[in-house]
Amino acid sequence: QVQLVESGGGLVQPGGSLRLSCAASGRFDSINSWAWYRQAPGKERELVTISSFGSTNYAETVKGRFTISRDNAKNTVYLQMNALKPEDTAFYYCRVEVRRVVNVEGATTTRQYWGKGTLVTVST
Repeated sequence: QVQLVESGGGLVQPGGSLRLSCAASGRFDSINSWAWYRQAPGKERELVTISSFGSTNYAETVKGRFTISRDNAKNTVYLQMNALKPEDTAFYYCRVEVRRVVNVEGATTTRQYWGKGTLVTVST
């Protein structure tokens, strides 16, 4: 099992900044990818950004304002959010895809895990 602990959400004024973090712990051998999703009230969950095998992609709505980064030594991912807008208000969820070696022949499995979410509110 893998546990994800998110932190950093809160209330911020429009134009402000927040940094979210998400730390993974448990049984895995490596991390294939990290992603951040968000879900606003009454809306579907949407992908914000994903970092996978050296490539990074962002939703058009956050490009240039949000930055994903990862500390591989700490198994932690960050989401730096700048120039926040009221429409960025949502629960933010991190997702990790991990890889585990399952036998002596080196066979592996991959699995995704989700954090419980942290609320970001952008308001005056």
